[in-house]
Formats: sequence, structure tokens, C-alpha cells
Amino acid sequence: MFRKVLVANRGEIAIRAFRAGYELGARTVAVFPHEDRNSLHRLKADEAYEIGEPGHPVRAYLSVEEIVGAARRAGADAVYPGYGFLSENPELARACEEAGITFVGPSAATLELTGNKARAVAAARAAGVPVLGSSAPSTDIDELVRAADEIGFPVFVKAVAGGGGARHAPGGGPGPAARVHRGRLPRGRVRVRRPDRLPGEGRRRAPPHRGADPRRRRGQRHPPLRT
Repeated sequence: MFRKVLVANRGEIAIRAFRAGYELGARTVAVFPHEDRNSLHRLKADEAYEIGEPGHPVRAYLSVEEIVGAARRAGADAVYPGYGFLSENPELARACEEAGITFVGPSAATLELTGNKARAVAAARAAGVPVLGSSAPSTDIDELVRAADEIGFPVFVKAVAGGGGARHAPGGGPGPAARVHRGRLPRGRVRVRRPDRLPGEGRRRAPPHRGADPRRRRGQRHPPLRT
């Protein structure tokens, strides 16, 4: 069991970690930049150390050097990143290992592997882990359309930063055999449908649910009252 854990996070995330440490009998250490000097998480830990420089609060929580330095000052034998900030940064895991401090999370090698979706999927397939149907990353529109035909429509397309992926043809317009329907999807993703199955083309209106009041208009929570 750890004797003293530094939580490299702030707010409710850190407070929950402090509570878990207390229940496990471990002392806890908080870190905070100048701007968070009055934050509640600073007061909930057994010890607290200021990190970073005034004017750059987020930068302080993202500094591997500051976090490991605070852990050394406090004599902590473990660092817990919570989520967000440095939780998926292999550099923190590696720095903790080099400093003889336990990183409460995956190893640096695991974080490097899972930090790239394509590598992570390839590793899962190699290990025999079932994964969703997908295609290899490519900028070739025809290749992506063929892969989409094999997977089945509709499909999700993840466009890489700075690129167009399957969203755009080389000339800047939509792909030759697929057209894009922009809906409410996760950031950076689009839904691709067959040209003959685009929304609104030959679509029938869905029948009302059984028992629905035909007087109800869209947007009304209850049918209008009649006197």
C-alpha cells in the first residue's frame, strides 16, 4: 500500500482521490498554481504545494517536471493523475518510473500504444480481441468507399487533423461515390450514406406511437386543454 499519494489534478477529481486515500490509510498531497490558492482541493489534502508561475494555471497542471518535483519535495511514493490533464501522457508515467515513484495508471508503453487509435486497434486485433469493423487510415476516396461498402452503411468517418479524409474529394467537393450528411455526431466525425439513401429523399413519415394523442403538436409537453 502507498504511504503518501500526490494527486496531479484539481477540484472534485482531486477531492475524491483524497477521500479514497484517507479511507485506505494513505496521506495525500495536493498541488495548485497561484490562481488556485483558495481552491477547496488544496485544503482537503494533508499537504499542498504550489507549482508553476502566476498567470499560467493550466500550464502548471500540465508540467511533468513540476508534478514530479512536488512529489519529491513531499516525499510521495505514488502519483495519481485522475483524468484529463496528464492522465494519458506517457511522459509523466516515464518520469515517475525514473524517479522511483509509482505512477497509478498504465505504463508509459501502454499509454504510447493507446494514444494512437490505429496502433491500438492493430494491437487489439493481434491479441485476438474483437473490434468493430473499420478500415485502415487512408486518403484514397475510392479505397474508403470500397471499405464502407464492405462494412455497410451508414458508417462513421474520422477525419485526421488538417486533412479531409473521406469527407472531400481531391478537388474539394464530396467524394464520387459517397455524399456527406452532417448530423449531430461527435466532434470530428461525419456520417456517410449512399447517394440513393440520403435523408429526405423518398422518406416516409413515421406513424405516431400507439396511444399518442393526434391533437398534440410538436414541442408540446401535454395536449391543449379544452373547456
